[in-house]
Amino acid sequence: MKEMQDAVADYLHFLRVERQLSSNTLTSYERDLKTYIKDLAKVQQLTTLDRVERIHILSHLQSLKSGGKSSRTLARHISSIRSFHQFLLRERVSSTDPTVHLEMPQMDRTLPKILSIEEMEVLLATPTALKPQGLRDRAMLELLYATGMRISECISLNMEDLHLTMGFVRCFGKGGKERIIPLGRTALTACEEYLREGRPKLIKPEHRTNSIFVNQRGKGLTRQGVWKLLKEYAAKAGIQNEITPHTLRHSFATHLIENGADLRAVQEMLGHADISTTQIYTHVSKTRLKDVYKQFHPRA
Repeated sequence: MKEMQDAVADYLHFLRVERQLSSNTLTSYERDLKTYIKDLAKVQQLTTLDRVERIHILSHLQSLKSGGKSSRTLARHISSIRSFHQFLLRERVSSTDPTVHLEMPQMDRTLPKILSIEEMEVLLATPTALKPQGLRDRAMLELLYATGMRISECISLNMEDLHLTMGFVRCFGKGGKERIIPLGRTALTACEEYLREGRPKLIKPEHRTNSIFVNQRGKGLTRQGVWKLLKEYAAKAGIQNEITPHTLRHSFATHLIENGADLRAVQEMLGHADISTTQIYTHVSKTRLKDVYKQFHPRA
C-alpha cells in the first residue's frame, strides 16, 4: 500500500505545483483517492496500481453506492480516479488506463435552495451595528448577496481587492481566475462602516493581517466560522429552512434573473466557465413563477 500512497502523494504534488489547484479542490482529490486506494489494497487485495482493472474500479464505486453515496458524489469520485490513472499512465507508473470506458452516472438534477427577497431582507437586517462583530457580519452578508461570491472567495479578500470609490470588488475564483464584480450602494455603505468603525477594533497588533474580514482575535475568518455565524443569524431571522453560505450565491443569481438580468452577465459575475451551469437558475425562476401562479390565480 505504501507504493499506492506514494503515487497519490506525487499526483497531489503535480496538481498543487503544475495545475495550481485550490486547497479545497486538492483536499477533495486527496479524500477521494485515499478512500480509493484503501479499498484497492485492503478489500480487493491489490499490491500495485499497474494491476488495477476496470472491474476493480466498478467494485469500488458499487461499494460507495451501497453506502448511500449520491450520483453527484460518485461522479466526483470517478473524475478523481480517472484523472489519477491518466497521470499514472503519463508518468509510466501504469501501462494501461483502466478508466477508458468508465461511464458517468446519471446525475440527479436538483434545483438549488434559495431565499425569497423578503427572507433575504430580514436576514441582512439581523446583524446589529452596535458591536464591531455586527458591523463585520452585516458587511460580509451584504457583500455575499451583492456579488454572489463563494464563501472561500469572500474570506480570501484582502484590503486591496475592495475598491469602494470605484464601486467594485476583485476576487479570485477556481483556478485563480480573476473577476471584477460591481457593488450596490447598500453593500458599499455596509463595507465602508465596517472598515471605518468595526475592523480597526478587531485588528490586534500581534496579528498583522491584510484580510478584510477578521475574527475577535484579529485573524482572518474561516469557512467554518462564517457557516456558524450564518446559521445563528438565520435562526434569529426566523428562517426555517437550512441555509448555507452558498444559499446566498444561489439567491443572488436567481433574483437577478427573475428581475430580467442577462444570463451571460450573471455567468460572468458568478465566474462560471460554462453557461449551462448558470442556466439552472432559469429553471429555479420558472419553478417559483409556477408556485406564485398556483398560489394566487383564482383558477390555478
